Amino acid sequence: MTSFSIPTVDLSPFFNEGAEDDSKKEAMEIIAKACSDHGFFQVTNHGLPLSLMTRALQLSKTFFEYPSEEKLKLSPLVGSFLPAGYNRQPEHLDEKSEEVLEEIFSHLSKTGLLMESIVNECLGLPPNLLKEYNDDRSCDFVVAFRYPPATDTDDKGISEHEDGNCITFVFQDEVGGLEVRKDGEWFPVTPTEGALVVNLGDVIQVLSNNKFKSATHRVVRQTGRSRYSYGFFHNLESDKWIEPLSHFTKEIGEPPKYRGFVYKEYQRLRMRNKTHPPTTPQDVIHITHFAIPT
Repeated sequence: MTSFSIPTVDLSPFFNEGAEDDSKKEAMEIIAKACSDHGFFQVTNHGLPLSLMTRALQLSKTFFEYPSEEKLKLSPLVGSFLPAGYNRQPEHLDEKSEEVLEEIFSHLSKTGLLMESIVNECLGLPPNLLKEYNDDRSCDFVVAFRYPPATDTDDKGISEHEDGNCITFVFQDEVGGLEVRKDGEWFPVTPTEGALVVNLGDVIQVLSNNKFKSATHRVVRQTGRSRYSYGFFHNLESDKWIEPLSHFTKEIGEPPKYRGFVYKEYQRLRMRNKTHPPTTPQDVIHITHFAIPT
């Protein structure tokens, strides 16, 4: 098996107005390469305090220790892997958890806008093009996940998939289990204290006409320990029209690799994957459903 680890990028130059352009340029070069290769990287000095991340993970562990009937009272989203979420309209969370999720949401909303602007520049797009295209933040949300320990007969966590949104942030505990696929092989994303894992979603892949990749990833459950993590989803408004941008098609003489579609149409198809699981992996709907045959 080939040795590989996803790159880690220090975002502090983007928060420091006096930072030299060279440090930003170096960071963007690393991000651009990761996005074009596999869509996965980690960031440090991203604006979310380590103390808040630690507190959030501890609250998640406490939440899952509650009896099932108590968890159901606190959140309608409770389940094996999707216990509680927040998108400025919290659903029956206890006051302490709601406060933490709101604070996480506030920090990561800002980091999401920053990362969107970095991706915009890495793609060579006009300033603020992605921000103006994706100017509705009402669909962003943060979710807490728990993956129970693997058993002798079942180590499934979340099977391989790509995220359907724009950009995802994940912070995880020390247990591990997150993996990314690159060149047909699976590689672990080793937990790094204080770091955020960043992966691009299908929306960016379509807009860039495959210049940047939507990261294929999965979670493999570990033996003997539960895994706790949080995901923040920098999303898109459901009625938004998606198609490859002209900067990557008409303006450079390249044919579009996807037909246009309304985002909620894709959301509906992805939801059907969960409510009516296909009998074979080949029947699972991916963004390739909208791909134009070559």
